[in-house]
Order: sequence, then structure tokens, then C-alpha cells
Amino acid sequence: MPAQRQIAFLDVAARQETFADAVIAGLSQRHKAIPCRFLYDERGSALFEAICELPEYYVTRTEQQILERHAPEIARRIGPGAQLIEFGSGASIKVRTLLRSLVQPRTYLPIDISREQLRRTAQGIAEDFPTLEIVAVCADYTDPFRLPPLPSAQGGQRVGFFPGSTIGNLTPSEATDFLAGCRSYLGPQSAMLVGVDLKKEPCVLNAAYNDSAGTTAEFILNLLPRMNRELGTDFAPERFEYEAFYNAEIGRVELYIRSRVDQIVAVGGTRIGFAAGERILAEYSYKYGVEEFHRLAERGGYVGYDCWIDPDRLFSVHYLMAAS
Repeated sequence: MPAQRQIAFLDVAARQETFADAVIAGLSQRHKAIPCRFLYDERGSALFEAICELPEYYVTRTEQQILERHAPEIARRIGPGAQLIEFGSGASIKVRTLLRSLVQPRTYLPIDISREQLRRTAQGIAEDFPTLEIVAVCADYTDPFRLPPLPSAQGGQRVGFFPGSTIGNLTPSEATDFLAGCRSYLGPQSAMLVGVDLKKEPCVLNAAYNDSAGTTAEFILNLLPRMNRELGTDFAPERFEYEAFYNAEIGRVELYIRSRVDQIVAVGGTRIGFAAGERILAEYSYKYGVEEFHRLAERGGYVGYDCWIDPDRLFSVHYLMAAS
């Protein structure tokens, strides 16, 4: 068996906004909001894994099915000796499907802000793909100018991988800026492989984010006990409820924590008032038509080259090429 290559681990993460800073700033706004990255503490991450297994939540399994079905075709598009860069690698589950199909991939470069998870997943990939060069980068992938220089591609295609419809958690303007940053970082001959949730009947979307088991509600409302535990706030969870719906005019699902009553909550030395019905935006997820997403990609410097969609037209995986 070939000798396993050593894993390079680069930590270039800037100081992140603290949970306390984000909560105070977000709840002091006229339209209250907390960045969705704070949903993923240990409990939140476990709940999201449970969401991915729910019958109503089609996103994760449908994208995985698309990748499994079309991996050989995607691998032919990419070609041999590829350098694969995953933005927000997480557990690096879906990338394994690609790596198994690629012809002699040269480098896998996972980028994630979570140091310990990044170390674990990079080690797991190294054990399963012993000839693959692995450069794990702890960084905020939305700030590409902080990322270290990429290893030489040596003739292979350089491909950014952004699965999970994570691009839907960005506004269209933010998504355009993200793709432009990827093009700058990956180079003028690069490609992107992006998972995008499709627009569909509102009843399907509303069911996906309002599951019958209440797991998504528990996931979002977990922010309240987390703030109480870590920040010493005095949220009364029973005075809040979960609300999610598809906003067809904007084309996104919006997920909120909604106050049931008029109340005041202590957040550090600040007292925050909530009117009955007032909401905290916890997350949103934009949905796109195929041509609509291609137009967005073009504004970010990429051209839609190919697209794979499941038979029920729930989800899409796009292969984008850098525009000349």
C-alpha cells in the first residue's frame, strides 16, 4: 500500500466575533437577528444531523443521490490530477463520493472555521485516501483574501466544492461576492461545483422546515438555552416559539424565533425589549431556478457549464467554469 502523505494544517483564522458580541449587536437592531453560524454548538450540530435524516427534509439525501448517480460524469468533467478545494468542509462526507470517482486526484484542501472538526475530518480522509495530498486550512472561507496560496495545480483542474445549498444562506449579493472571491482565489482556469436548492411548490418547502417531529424547531430554539448557559441571559424559552415559512416574493425560506408576549430580556448589561409577535431572524435559505442561479454565477465571474437535477426536480448540482 502506498505510504500515507503527511497532512499539512494551516491556521489562518482571524479572531471571530464572539457569541456575546453577535447577540448584543443582533438583538439591538430594529430587525433582530443572530448569525446562523451560532446555531451549531454541540447540541445544535447533533440536531442538524437529525434534521438531515427527516423524511420531510429532502436536501441532504437528494444532493447525495445526485452526486452518487453522476459522480463518474462529474469526474470526467474535472479530469485527472485535480486539486479539490472544499469551502466549509464540515464532516467532509459528500466529498468522499467525488474523491472515489476522480482519476488520481492530487490535492484535497478542506477549509473550515472549526479547528477540531477540521483536524478530525482531514485525518479521516487521509486514512481513506492514503495517496492524496491534504492541506487543511482553518479559516473563514467568506474572507478569501486571508487564505494561504494554493499549491501548484501542476496541470490538473482546480475545482472549488460548495455543497449542501450553503450558498442559499447568503443573500444574492453575498453569493455573487463569494463566487467572485472564489474565482480570484482559485484562478482564471478554475471551476466550481455548487449544490443549489431549487424553487418548488411552497407546500414542499414549508414542510421541509416545519417537520412533524419538531426537530427543526428544537434546532432553532436551542439558541435560547445556549444564550442562557453561555452568556447568562434570562430568556424564558416557553415565552418564545419557532416560525418558518417560504417567502415567495423574495424566494427564500425564513426561520425565526418569535416572542409570544411583550417581555424584556437581560443580555449582559443590556435590557432588550420584545413586543408580542416580534421575531429574531435565525437563518434564511434562498432557492433558485437553474437559469436564475446561472445569472447570479455570471455576476460572480462563472459560467454555467453543466447541471444535474434529481428526477423530482428538488435539488441541483452545478458545474461552473470561470468566465474568460
